[in-house]
Amino acid sequence: MEFLKDQLLEWGFTAQTAAPVLLASGIVIIAALAFLANFIAKAGLIRLINAAIARSRWPLLLLLRKHQVFHKFSHIAPAIVIQLLTPVFLADWPILVDIARVAVEVYLIGVALVVIDAALNVALDAYNSGQRTRPLPIKGFIQAIKLTTILIGIILILAVILGKSPLILMSGLGALGAVLLLVFKDAILGFVAGIQLSANNMVQTGDWIEMPQQNADGFVTDVSLTTVKVQNWDKTITTIPSYLLISDSFKNWRGMFESGGRRIKRPIYIDMCTIRFLDEELLERCKKINLLRPYLVRVLKEIQEHNSEAKLDVDDLLNGRHLTNIGTFRAYCIAYLRQHKQLNHEMILLVRQLAPTAHGLPLEIYTFTSDTSWVVHEGVQSDIFDHFLAILPHFGLRVFQQPSGSDITDLGASLRGNPDSESFLFPSGSSRGN
Repeated sequence: MEFLKDQLLEWGFTAQTAAPVLLASGIVIIAALAFLANFIAKAGLIRLINAAIARSRWPLLLLLRKHQVFHKFSHIAPAIVIQLLTPVFLADWPILVDIARVAVEVYLIGVALVVIDAALNVALDAYNSGQRTRPLPIKGFIQAIKLTTILIGIILILAVILGKSPLILMSGLGALGAVLLLVFKDAILGFVAGIQLSANNMVQTGDWIEMPQQNADGFVTDVSLTTVKVQNWDKTITTIPSYLLISDSFKNWRGMFESGGRRIKRPIYIDMCTIRFLDEELLERCKKINLLRPYLVRVLKEIQEHNSEAKLDVDDLLNGRHLTNIGTFRAYCIAYLRQHKQLNHEMILLVRQLAPTAHGLPLEIYTFTSDTSWVVHEGVQSDIFDHFLAILPHFGLRVFQQPSGSDITDLGASLRGNPDSESFLFPSGSSRGN
């Protein structure tokens, strides 16, 4: 700059008129060199780095390129040029040097925040794409780190602008604690809830959860710092504050999928009027069923031995032990389920009677399918009950069903066709018109 100043003085400029020219020239030179440094960094170095990453195919480098970490980091090049050249070309204007220094430091803090944000995104993507079938949701932690980084960056920027130590500004935040707690209430509660959810492995992306109080029933699609998104079965999205998953109860179906079995728990209501002992005809019919033959051979032998030892008169059904059609049907259900190839035979298999109700005797089927997918599970369950309902009359049993309109119509038609029905409905001494 001294050379340029001397040259201007030789050309006839005075000290007062040369000063603006020197200032403008210094600013132009600094801006041109800063632009050149930015161009070299982006068009040269960054392009070479991206080309090398494309050839390497290393997943981490690909993520760095995806989130433009190197591109964002290259923004420091013009700032460094301005920081180094300002004291040289603007030495006669110390105020401008100080302004440029403050502006560059604020700019560098902003660049650092952008780079840290991109690096955290890379870490999140790298974790989620790792060799884990259901990774723990760390998005809340990443967002908490981002929030903390931004707060620190704001403090550093204020410290640079005000010319104060960052420690002094941070000590003054105690007075703003109540305000910060109010402003960042959801973020703080969500951060604490995120730690508990992750530490206790309560919710992961991909889990099927039910939370009726929030109208949520579906798969978790996202777990962030403040919210958990659930895609319901009707494809709607329910957004739940993270802290509600800690304060309220919810059902997580992950254990069902990991267990390898999905439960079938449904009763068949038997008309109790059809329950009876097996007679010879029904017994012979049941002996023809291959699945029942081992059971009948074993149980009939036990019954015969018991009755013989007790010397009971088995001609009267009140004496001794006898087979019933409901018990034989229950044995058939167990034998049928045990040989079913689409059931998980390492889990509980149970056919039991529940307490009788006004709708008949509930015979509950309790077992697990080996495929946990909803469609396959429902198909297997339907096939099982189709078979049981169809074979039920073979055992002399009938499913309970409340009378429908057609039943009442048929009853009325049968009564009208029976000449004695009118005397039954209208005894002597009464008439239809009375």
